[in-house]
Amino acid sequence: MKAAALAVAAALVAAPAAAHAFCGFYVNGAGGEMFNDATQVVLMRMGTRTVLAMQNNYRGPLEAFAMVVPVPVVLKEKDVKTLPKEVFAKVDAMGAPRLVEYWEEDPCAPEMKYERLDMAAAVPAGAVPESKPDKYGVKIEAQFVVGEYQIVILSAQDSTGLDRWLRDQHYQIPAGAEPLLRPYVEAGSKFFVAKVDPAKVKLEDGRAALSPLRFHYDTEELALPIRLGLANSSGKQDLIVSIFAPQQRYELANYKNVTIPTNLDVKDEVRTRFGEFYAALFDRTIEKNPGAVVTEYAWDASSCDPCPGPTLDGGDFATLGADVLGGGSGAASPYDGGFVLTRLHARYGKDGAPNDLVFKAAPPIIGGREVPGAGGKLEEGATPSGMNNFQGRYAIRHPWTGPIKCDKPIRGRWGGPPSGVAGGDIKPATDLAFAPRGQVPLAALVAQDVPELEIKAGGAVAPAPEGSKTKEPEVKTETYRGTKKGCGCDAGADPGSGLLALGALGLLRRRRS
Repeated sequence: MKAAALAVAAALVAAPAAAHAFCGFYVNGAGGEMFNDATQVVLMRMGTRTVLAMQNNYRGPLEAFAMVVPVPVVLKEKDVKTLPKEVFAKVDAMGAPRLVEYWEEDPCAPEMKYERLDMAAAVPAGAVPESKPDKYGVKIEAQFVVGEYQIVILSAQDSTGLDRWLRDQHYQIPAGAEPLLRPYVEAGSKFFVAKVDPAKVKLEDGRAALSPLRFHYDTEELALPIRLGLANSSGKQDLIVSIFAPQQRYELANYKNVTIPTNLDVKDEVRTRFGEFYAALFDRTIEKNPGAVVTEYAWDASSCDPCPGPTLDGGDFATLGADVLGGGSGAASPYDGGFVLTRLHARYGKDGAPNDLVFKAAPPIIGGREVPGAGGKLEEGATPSGMNNFQGRYAIRHPWTGPIKCDKPIRGRWGGPPSGVAGGDIKPATDLAFAPRGQVPLAALVAQDVPELEIKAGGAVAPAPEGSKTKEPEVKTETYRGTKKGCGCDAGADPGSGLLALGALGLLRRRRS
């Protein structure tokens, strides 16, 4: 059931808040233009069980509208629930590219010895419009109410009938939707239609604040349907998928894979333009690797170094689906091993994503750590390893400017800010879909050459465009101090929170440009 499997992560429904690509499309009864500006998806995967939790921002008329998403099986009411949205910000920050700031320590201070800390794997009834859908070859498989959503699960014999049924129910579905529906209908997919009652929807900054939705199902293949979401596209889309799976990193089986350049030293100006800088770095990576999907993070979920924000706890994982994760074929319950968080990032236009994303297991990689390699130089890029410790990490460094009065000074030891100096917080590049693009020459902001992107460091820093601000929420963190070697969990993580590794997170996001 190849194509049905294309909908495995297909249960990607909608809900509110962060920024990027949508796996279904919006329909509404008002005839107004509808766009999805922001979606986050948390995906957990173990055995054949997939749990999807999705949140997105909707922009359009509030009159009765709905979301249409292909799903691989008929979902029942017990399989669907709404969630609080706060957990999505934590998920986003955990896998986001991060900016760190280091100060060189006194070259004459006695050298401190640190033991490498290897983190062990943690143990861890809605009203449906009256009609006779059978005349369209459409069958209502299930219907129920969850929160503000009136949910209908449909099957269809052909895409033309499904297209006509939706239109005859007064939904102004996007023009050209039928060809996009066709491969899912032919594959035997079902369709999750979540109609929203406007009377139950709150507005936040002029946008509909929809509750995140979560549901689960069992399928053999892990995939993400993105073609249907192109119907609501008005330009370039960013898609970020974060997957939590037991001791396993993922990459794409049907697209080129590349890792983001990491461990780059950057200039001080990046402090206030990190989102803009990272968007430029990402765009250059795609320019040099057309059609590729970029790996930004692959790390044991029980640890992080440095940590850009509060770590996920057992309650977060249960909210996101760990409570049902052990029920799939081939999955043991309770699970007693560690999970790996993989974050994948794609960017494509309306004609740039010919196929749904199909994922495959990938070997472990390391990179982006404050760990010296041969000759004392920091490791560069991604390299194979027996564990997953890879991240997009960028550093502002302040060399020692004080007196050096010893015979054998030791240079290049980096830590937190000296006493009385502010700074040192770890900054994640979140809300990347809203970062200004095309305003920054990378060569002006990097403090070293980036050979894989053919970038030579140097040049003046371009002024930030007036009125453009990278939208990045403040994340409270603890200052990274010392010259710790290895991969511990810093920033105040609870060493006893063993359930930290309990789950699989998938994050998906979209932007208009």
